[in-house]
Amino acid sequence: MAPSASDYGLWHLVVINSLFFIIFAYSFFKPTRFRDWRTFGGFSAFIIALFAEMYGFPLTVYLLSGWLEPRFPQTNLFSHDAGHIWWMMSGRHGNPHLGIPHVLSFVFILGGFYLLSVSWHVLFSAQRRNELATAGPYQRVRHPQYVAFVLVMFGFLLQWATLLTLVMFGILVMMYVRLALSEEKKSAFQFGQAWQDYATRTHRFVPTVTFTIPAGA
Repeated sequence: MAPSASDYGLWHLVVINSLFFIIFAYSFFKPTRFRDWRTFGGFSAFIIALFAEMYGFPLTVYLLSGWLEPRFPQTNLFSHDAGHIWWMMSGRHGNPHLGIPHVLSFVFILGGFYLLSVSWHVLFSAQRRNELATAGPYQRVRHPQYVAFVLVMFGFLLQWATLLTLVMFGILVMMYVRLALSEEKKSAFQFGQAWQDYATRTHRFVPTVTFTIPAGA
């Protein structure tokens, strides 16, 4: 079974969509340091790999076709809808774009980009004053920008998972963790006790949630 020309081989859509999301992320992140470019470069590679399979060539479906064809004999594996792996393998029917995984993916993607935008403004303002960023999202988590990138990538995986992007996702998460640890060492050296106090009350990646009990309760 060969890919349908109408569903794949649309390399102009690969370029358009990749550029859109890469430029969109750049407008929020604005990398300046080498470490920033590593973060942004890894994310950009993930986006290109994703859309290359979404509109260019369905490598994942091709590699798994021997396993998928006996299990889904009535499905055109190289149709665009079949590329929604989670949807197809769960036995769902109808338009996958209206399914819960696809709708939920936009919550993660939009939420991630929003977090990236807000975090950048807080960090940029703190850097201009040569201060430690502790306002906005930094009140809840030490590395909101890395969390934002992970949320966006996870959102894309919900709607269009591929073997390559799943592997890349794991590698990028580990890379972001290592970059975060490296940044913390520099912040500890630069800000001293202020950083220690901040790190004590703020989690690294999981948001810190505090509850206030009203007086007299």
